[in-house]
Amino acid sequence: MTAKYPSVRRRVQATSLTLSFLLACAAPSAAAAETAADEVDAAAATTADAADQASRGDIIIVTARRRQETAQEVPVAISVIRGDSIEATGNFNVVKLQQLAPTLQVYTSNPRNTSVNIRGLGVPFGLTSDGFEQGVGIYVDDVYNSRVAAATFDFLDVDQVEVLRGPQGTLYGKNTTAGAINITTNQPTFDFEGRAEVSVGNLNYRQAKAAISGPLTDKIAARIAIAATSRRGTLFNVTSDRWINEQDNLGLRGQLLFQPNEDLSITLAGDYSKQDPEGYGTTYVRVGRTQRVLTRQYDALVAAVNLANPGRNYAVPSTNPYDRLTDLDASLNAGNKIGGASVRVKWDVGPGTFTSISAWRFWDWKPENDRDFTGLSIVSKSQNPSQQDQYSQEFRYNYEGDKIDFVVGLFGFKQRIDTQGTEQQGADASKWSLTGVLANDPSVLNGLTATNTQYLKSTSAALFGQLSWKVTDALTIQPGVRVNYDKKSGFYQRIVTNGGGQVINCTPAPGTSLPAVLAAQCGVYQPQESAPSDSAWNFTYDFNVNYKVAPDILAYATYAKSFKTLGINQNGLPLNSDNTVNYDASTVKPESIDHFEVGLKTQFFDRRATFNLSAFRTDIKDFQATVNGGQFGTVRGYLANADKVRTQGIEADLKIVASERFTAYGNGAYTDAKYKKFTNAPCPPELSGGTLQPPGAAPDYSNAGVPNTASPRQCDISGQRLPGVSKWAFSYGAEANAPVTLLAKDGQVYLGVDGNYRSHWNSNASPSAYTDVKGYALTNFRVGFRGEGLDVFGWVRNAFDVNYIELLQVAPGNTGLIAGQVGDARTWGGTVKFSF
Repeated sequence: MTAKYPSVRRRVQATSLTLSFLLACAAPSAAAAETAADEVDAAAATTADAADQASRGDIIIVTARRRQETAQEVPVAISVIRGDSIEATGNFNVVKLQQLAPTLQVYTSNPRNTSVNIRGLGVPFGLTSDGFEQGVGIYVDDVYNSRVAAATFDFLDVDQVEVLRGPQGTLYGKNTTAGAINITTNQPTFDFEGRAEVSVGNLNYRQAKAAISGPLTDKIAARIAIAATSRRGTLFNVTSDRWINEQDNLGLRGQLLFQPNEDLSITLAGDYSKQDPEGYGTTYVRVGRTQRVLTRQYDALVAAVNLANPGRNYAVPSTNPYDRLTDLDASLNAGNKIGGASVRVKWDVGPGTFTSISAWRFWDWKPENDRDFTGLSIVSKSQNPSQQDQYSQEFRYNYEGDKIDFVVGLFGFKQRIDTQGTEQQGADASKWSLTGVLANDPSVLNGLTATNTQYLKSTSAALFGQLSWKVTDALTIQPGVRVNYDKKSGFYQRIVTNGGGQVINCTPAPGTSLPAVLAAQCGVYQPQESAPSDSAWNFTYDFNVNYKVAPDILAYATYAKSFKTLGINQNGLPLNSDNTVNYDASTVKPESIDHFEVGLKTQFFDRRATFNLSAFRTDIKDFQATVNGGQFGTVRGYLANADKVRTQGIEADLKIVASERFTAYGNGAYTDAKYKKFTNAPCPPELSGGTLQPPGAAPDYSNAGVPNTASPRQCDISGQRLPGVSKWAFSYGAEANAPVTLLAKDGQVYLGVDGNYRSHWNSNASPSAYTDVKGYALTNFRVGFRGEGLDVFGWVRNAFDVNYIELLQVAPGNTGLIAGQVGDARTWGGTVKFSF
């Protein structure tokens, strides 16, 4: 392969034999081709690279089938996003990356509560639970990151990011059902090289990156990289008189490569990243009617609090979220640390290659939140710090022959997560949550505290493999199988104390009932203890047929039978209608997935243009969903199975490298993701909070499902769209350049534009008219000069200062309050990059 592409061969040699294997994590499964960033990168390269790209049609090399191939030759759903493209467009973490990849959806209220989905699938929308698996795997240099918080950290010395769509498993160690994000960092080199980058902008934005690599001996090379980002917050808290939701990120990464001969390479890597911003807070967005009586809804409750506190006259600082004001009164913090070490061994043995990846990773999360989303002291403290350790080991052997290629692997994974949670009621809680005489006594709930201790132990093992049979020069058949074992065991204990520090017991003596004050306290927090445990074996497989219709036209079809392993409820269990604990909800069944896909990859105009098209359908039985009863208590959300979910769509990608002076791209996706059957879902806010009112007195039900008459807390949302998914999503970009000589340097002056559009989507697990997020389009510009070893450019992002919402949240208590996080306003700045 590299003999066909000499420029690629030189690069592979320079970055050691390990690079070809690292890129191999892109396993086959689903939709279209290279996304936005590939195309941006073609124009963002140096003058020499641009000329080379124009002459060879901007070839993109991947090893999705464990061998080097051009992306257009591989029948896989892979989007390749290069490091230079990430830097040029300012998409410096996975959360930002969705602006370049239309089928990628990332939503985050804080690093722990982050959802990374592909084609609408991945994780249940809502508050994160430790008890389920991620449907989208995040890998860094072949190492699986089980904590989705990794998506919020800055990319560190990244060479390439690959986004795969559809079920993975027959080539990946950890099974993922929706796709994978594979991040490859720059590797140690035996040529001395370095780079540095500094960016500044409005909002006191500062970002600095540096990396240096070179030989220590003729057999040992080293590389070290560092990156730091800071920015003023985007939301002003009038209570603390501070800007919140800051950026504060520091990352370090070091690698040692030992290459005693051409057949063996050993890479030792270690990394550490931390964030310590004041965040993440919300702002008032709107209030909607619920099924509570009028005196128990938001506006009436605020009036009641003010009446009970003469002279207070509480009101939110603004009812316009784009004023970017909030008045949160609880402490805020999002301390976040992640890191680890790994050893990767690659050994050419006989006709194939043996690879071993051994890794340990940790995650340390120290949050403080305002759970009532207001400046009132309803929930005065909410924090669930967690500590996680994970260990993984993967062995693989891959063989490449004239007619047969195969990969076989063995994977083991073990993790433990410990959490110590605290949630406490404040001085306004009684008035807000109680009725009658007790509502006028702040001492009933003030200081009421739920302290929980929990842990999760998770073990996974798998044997997997894939065979590729070249029936003819044009026809290839590719089956794969996976056998997987998972075991999860957990422990959860909640102790409740009153304002005086006394432990309360919510179980009445036989023949008696609880006193009124104790009953009111137990209605908010109940002591609870559970120890769920379960295990399961799964067998899955996939089958791909691809046919080269012509030298530059590849057609493929894929079927995958996959699964998402069992889950356990780790954040406490819901209550039955009689206020007893529902222990039957301690575990949830695995998902069963049938995935179908067809695709077409084409090249034309002397391979200066590519057009790729794919269509897919995924049917899921026993979909793992997050449900929420809406109460203030510590059971904020728990897992349950929805009977059936279906997602289907069409994706198209077009790229044109017209010349070394102009490139352009456009990517689009139509995604139709629905609950096919979910009859016991949580009700949306307009149908929550009490006995149902006559339809004439209720809000707009058109997007809210149908009440389940058997249970007033549940609704039938069959046929409703999945949350977080836009039906239509597009990204586009173009760059033009002209040769110039500046400061005695020959180079290019260039002008680039990129943008994206997403149609409206819903931000609640059960679709609601109140949490519908309007569609928006963002546009970014950059202009600069690049020459040998130098790139200087200015940039403006969200150039037209579009107001848009990133996430909406329903406040607990069924009062009708909707809070949210607004997207960044227009930002601007400049970047200087040096390399040698």
